[in-house]
Amino acid sequence: MRLEHPHFRARTAHGLIHRVIPRQMPIILASSSAIRRAMLDQAGVAYEVVPPDVDEAAVQSAHEGQEVELALALAEAKAADVSMRRRGDWVIGGDSVVSVEQRRFAKPRSRNEAAEHLRFFSGRIMHLVSAVALARDGAAKWNHVSEAILHVRPLSEDFIGNYLDLEWPEVGHCVGVFRMEGRGITLFDQVEGDHFTILGMPLLPLLGALRERGLLAS
Repeated sequence: MRLEHPHFRARTAHGLIHRVIPRQMPIILASSSAIRRAMLDQAGVAYEVVPPDVDEAAVQSAHEGQEVELALALAEAKAADVSMRRRGDWVIGGDSVVSVEQRRFAKPRSRNEAAEHLRFFSGRIMHLVSAVALARDGAAKWNHVSEAILHVRPLSEDFIGNYLDLEWPEVGHCVGVFRMEGRGITLFDQVEGDHFTILGMPLLPLLGALRERGLLAS
């Protein structure tokens, strides 16, 4: 048998040659986010979901830097947490941070709080930062962060009520109280930035990082 890189061929007793492809290292997604799963699915990435055990509120309250740094800290914390439990595997962590007029917003805890957020967003500019990180053996090995600007149109009380009738409780899992894969697009009259960043994970840089590490075909 003669080894070849990156694959090798094994000759059988009948003289036939088969290409043997080595098993790829598992990829873990440290997130229960449906949209992050959908992005990886659409890109053809094989992965396993392992939710992280990270106190996001504690990380946010202790953070004194900018939104970019917070998004990176959360993404890296999630990836590192799961990678400590899954030694040898590569783990993807992601997070998004939303701010409006220098006020930082978390996920709404109730429908009433979601309505309050939407009233505050109405007619204002929303700044969205999305970060993604790769970790292995408890340490972050790569990260990327990207920003988007979303112009929220004026929102009437009737619209807010109807919107939440259709989108709650799903948007309770989303900072910014919107899902672009749902009716979230109706909140805005202009968006600036990468589509995947707005969805919650800078996908193209992540795919490049996975290829560089031999986790995806290049």
